[in-house]
Amino acid sequence: MTDDRDPEKTLEDWKREMQAEHEAQIAEPDPDEDHRIEGVTQVSYRVYFEYDDETDTLERERREQVDDLADPELLSCACGVRGMTREEAREHVGAATD
Repeated sequence: MTDDRDPEKTLEDWKREMQAEHEAQIAEPDPDEDHRIEGVTQVSYRVYFEYDDETDTLERERREQVDDLADPELLSCACGVRGMTREEAREHVGAATD
């Protein structure tokens, strides 16, 4: 028996379902959950090492911050909703406090 499903259509259907589920989670937060918005960001450092001849090791000599702390592009909620824009996060928390 052959599989007559169109893989492109199947993928598009799945994406639509996931997007609809994501939008529902944002707009209709569980009132029993804790809703705190959080995000992860990273600051980069340039790290310099000194070679120690006696021990044949590299020892960290110093570090220098090469960029500033920036707000993350995507935010999450402690309740488990992930990948929200700032606007979506505001909508989510606003709906949770209504």
